Amino acid sequence: PQSVFILADKAWIGSNLLYKWQKSLGNYIAVAGSFAFLSSTSIRRCMGMDWDNDGDILAVIAAKSSSIYLWDASVNKTSQIDSGLSKDQMSFILWSKTGPLLAVGTTKGNLLIYNRQTSRKIPVLGKHTKRITCGCWNSQNLLALGSDDNTLSISNHEGDTITQAPLRGEPADIYFSSMKTDERSSHGESTVSVIVDKKFLMLFNVNDPDNPIKLAFQKTYGSIVSYHWYGDGYILLGFSHGYFVVISTHIREIGHEIYQTRNQEDSLNSVAVSPALHKAASCGDNSIKVHELSESKYISSVVQLDEDIKGLDQISWTDDGQLFAVSTQKGALHVFLFKLPILGDSYGTRLAYLTSLLEVTVSNQVEGEKPVTIEVEVEPTFIAVGPDHVSVGMNNRAWFYALDDQKPGDTEYLGTIASMHLNADYAAALFEGKVQLHMVM
Repeated sequence: PQSVFILADKAWIGSNLLYKWQKSLGNYIAVAGSFAFLSSTSIRRCMGMDWDNDGDILAVIAAKSSSIYLWDASVNKTSQIDSGLSKDQMSFILWSKTGPLLAVGTTKGNLLIYNRQTSRKIPVLGKHTKRITCGCWNSQNLLALGSDDNTLSISNHEGDTITQAPLRGEPADIYFSSMKTDERSSHGESTVSVIVDKKFLMLFNVNDPDNPIKLAFQKTYGSIVSYHWYGDGYILLGFSHGYFVVISTHIREIGHEIYQTRNQEDSLNSVAVSPALHKAASCGDNSIKVHELSESKYISSVVQLDEDIKGLDQISWTDDGQLFAVSTQKGALHVFLFKLPILGDSYGTRLAYLTSLLEVTVSNQVEGEKPVTIEVEVEPTFIAVGPDHVSVGMNNRAWFYALDDQKPGDTEYLGTIASMHLNADYAAALFEGKVQLHMVM
């Protein structure tokens, strides 16, 4: 993995960062420290944030505020919604996986469901008796919530309680998934998993909540730090004493450890899974270890960071697996490039290809030419090469670079460019079923 950038704001020093990658696109990462959210009146502490499913809207809740802040990434504007719960503080926020619904929980256990499309607000008072701390939507728009009152509730998209279950401790990290069965269930994501008291993993069937499955682990592993579902009913767990464990939820091997290793010597703080890359990672101490999901024993890469104090905190991939972020307990955020898009073009025996997010290399091994490296203006979605020029671009804009002096010139088109070809004099750009032919530069 290649380091892309490091964020280290003075206001974040010594604080655990909260950050979220933009869903779907991964063009933005939202980061907050102890005092990092700017409202019109003052700088407030960010209590939670989440991107909607399309990655268009970032929703944020702040300390001592009953408002919900919505930042629109497409127009770079922030709007404010009054929750209507003025004597309450927001403690939890989460967008639906499939629609415009936003769930907001409060410190008093109340719930607000906001529909961004219709602007309808559904306040649900007394959903829980104490702070709502965690939750998850499923693809059928059921909402599972956990609270400091040591209960788990499952509600529909209108906020009506479908079922409620007592827990023997504080809940954390709620997910919906499907247990591995001999026959694929037609109920969709009908299993709710939740960490209880950092010691157990409870699995509830939405259709049979009175018979949960309790999974306990060896005490030598320490407490459960985080976990993720992946593949056909497998769960990857990270434990505080450095252990990295994979279990199956197939009823015949429920809780059976498929794989176990001690990834970190002193402590493990986070695990992450990238379905796009088929990889999993754990972080702790000052290292990140990356495993192949198909063969958990195989460590494909190790990233070592020089952090003098404390260690690494939370790790997360973009949806496409291209970028990977790790926060430190000192209040810094490191972003790495894990997967480079495969982009390139050829002209005769000359090749042009992406060698970094903002770098294109042009080579001609047959003619014995020395490779030329060009720093480009944008992270491109296409590359075209001709005898004397290279072109890169995204959306409706293209930049042209002469191979001899690399001075850029750019052109805008009347639609999103699907592909481009160059010869010695002309560029041909395909967009919206049309080809535009023009002189290069």
